[in-house]
Amino acid sequence: MTPNPTFDFTGKVAFVTGAGSGIGRATAQAFADAGAAVAVVDISEAGMNETVQAITARGGKAIAVACDVTKSAQIKEALDKTVAAFGRLDFAFNNAGIEQPGATIVDLPEDVLDRVLDVNLKSVFLCMKHQIPLMLQTGGGSIVNTSSGAGVLAIRQQGGYCASKFGVTVASKVAALEFADQGIRVNALCPGITDTPMIARYTGDTDEGRARVIAQEPVGRMGRPEEMAATVLYLCSDLGSFITGHAMVVDGGQTSGI
Repeated sequence: MTPNPTFDFTGKVAFVTGAGSGIGRATAQAFADAGAAVAVVDISEAGMNETVQAITARGGKAIAVACDVTKSAQIKEALDKTVAAFGRLDFAFNNAGIEQPGATIVDLPEDVLDRVLDVNLKSVFLCMKHQIPLMLQTGGGSIVNTSSGAGVLAIRQQGGYCASKFGVTVASKVAALEFADQGIRVNALCPGITDTPMIARYTGDTDEGRARVIAQEPVGRMGRPEEMAATVLYLCSDLGSFITGHAMVVDGGQTSGI
């Protein structure tokens, strides 16, 4: 197992959604490298199995749990499997999400809006609904929900996506207030443009498309999934013990002008 010089989560258990690729995979691997047992949760069995294999190859401990995060019963079942396997729940990274095609609010199809809100926002509510009671059983825990730079900044032709991510930001703050005195910390991660399969789809995975989005980043490059993972671990660690209800923007300066 690759040693982690900063975080020691030995004996802890992390639940990571959207862990089959991108930021979710990098974060699941980072938790495992820090000693945590990890529930690798995704709708893609191939993706989550690849993540588990990568973790176990490095000496980590992980299980794959198939789950549609828009379904409350499936989330509860996934969490029950996690506790059955590892005995507790300490950390949750509610990261599963999808993009929307560019369209004005007038032109955005209703079914697309419904899907974006279900996957990006409703799933976060449902995950926290089932995760918080489990954390309370062991004296507390830390939850990080993936919002976005689009969760703090309006973007043309991204009305549905922005609405979903602003919702994640606010829902995280509300949950933080509701459970701060019971040992639960809740924060939102707001990534900027990060080099993931989602961004590859958004850009058409072309040199021109990549150059267009990189031009939006003052630092002149995309973020790396590992940089987002490091932020999640910091927020979950004792180093972040006084941080709750915060939207942590990690975006290379993209939203600095707001």
